Amino acid sequence: MFISKKHLSRRAVLQGMGVTIGLPLLEAMIPAATAQSKTAAKPAPRMGFIYVPHGSVLDRWSPKTTGKDFQLLQILKPLEPYKSHLTIVSGLRNKAAESPAPHAITSGTWLGCVHPAPQQSPLAGTSTDQIAAKHIGQDTPFPSLELSTETGTTCDPTFGCGFGNTISFRTPTQPLPMEYNPRKVFYQLFGQGDTTTERAAIVGETKSILDSVLGDAASLQQQLGPRDRAMVGSYLDSLREIERRIQTVEKSNLSRIDVPDAPVGVPNDFKEHVSLMFDLLAIAYQANLTRVFSFMMNKEVSMRTFNAIGVSDAFHPLSHHGNNPANLDRLSKVFAYHTDLLSAFIKKLATTPDGDGSLLDHSIILYGSNMSNSNLHNHDPLPSAVLGLGYGKIKGGQHLKYPQDTPLANLMLTLLERAGVPIDHIGDSNALMTEV
Repeated sequence: MFISKKHLSRRAVLQGMGVTIGLPLLEAMIPAATAQSKTAAKPAPRMGFIYVPHGSVLDRWSPKTTGKDFQLLQILKPLEPYKSHLTIVSGLRNKAAESPAPHAITSGTWLGCVHPAPQQSPLAGTSTDQIAAKHIGQDTPFPSLELSTETGTTCDPTFGCGFGNTISFRTPTQPLPMEYNPRKVFYQLFGQGDTTTERAAIVGETKSILDSVLGDAASLQQQLGPRDRAMVGSYLDSLREIERRIQTVEKSNLSRIDVPDAPVGVPNDFKEHVSLMFDLLAIAYQANLTRVFSFMMNKEVSMRTFNAIGVSDAFHPLSHHGNNPANLDRLSKVFAYHTDLLSAFIKKLATTPDGDGSLLDHSIILYGSNMSNSNLHNHDPLPSAVLGLGYGKIKGGQHLKYPQDTPLANLMLTLLERAGVPIDHIGDSNALMTEV
């Protein structure tokens, strides 16, 4: 094995004409003849929180048996290839979400587990993602990213409008907006400038973000070994594909004057929209641009339809299924579709090298909802699943079922502890989950 006294800085970037692009973790970033676990190149924990509204159909989500010998049912079946990295956690309750106005506060209380104060100004709890961002995200360009696929909110006279369009609270009084335009996210991650307008102007002048850094990339490639060259090449190809897709979406939307409310850069197709967001998140993880994200795949009271899978019903009305078998079949199909889109993201993490493992090995991703049975608007028991092994801190490959009234906050506390975040409680937590 070739040993060199020189190595590339973990903070190395590609630069060109007002654009800076981060790099994935390369072998050249690890000091020669040094164990990776003892260097600054050791992969840092990554956390993600992915929200689906309207609960789930639990008898098609939760496995029939607990432990490691369990079978995935319809809704989680798309995650079968990643079963060894999957932990399903059943039996949890979030009392903080219980309210006569459930949709208005459901999403906003998922990660904080604190019931909001009855006033117009938001007042709840700092969300789990933001607690993580303060501890593990401060040395990345973006301590956290907050994404969604829909705008608008659900308001309530008692609790106001601050809890229906976000799952992320920087402080108990500061909800964070969720960005739904993938083009803006792309500029945010890879453009340069003090404002969105400046970043857009830079991209307009250079035509392509990647074109402006190709010279720097070519110079870098000459310093790298074969494996690193292949990784950088694959990374830049991924960026190019995302850029191409966003440009295609923009042209498509400009020509579709029959949809005047669709902002430029926002796909009309739900699958394409979600896929772009997941691809951007995967690249942000790989380039160490962020270690923490939150993503609302849809908002509460969503009126989205899913004609692509043969379900023309609007999401929210369909969620009030009335225990009608046909309605439950269609609703389960919608939930399984969300999981299928998630599985493509998980595959990307699983196949992306990161130090001595993969991005999935080094991540902790919570997937679920803050509602149980949407027909009843209840919050017990909640559908919750964890993907990733957190550097071996998460056991994976098991279904855990906890006793009645176990706080959802216990899971939040446990995931933070597994990520090395020093905190003794969150919301109404009362214990760590040693089994996770």
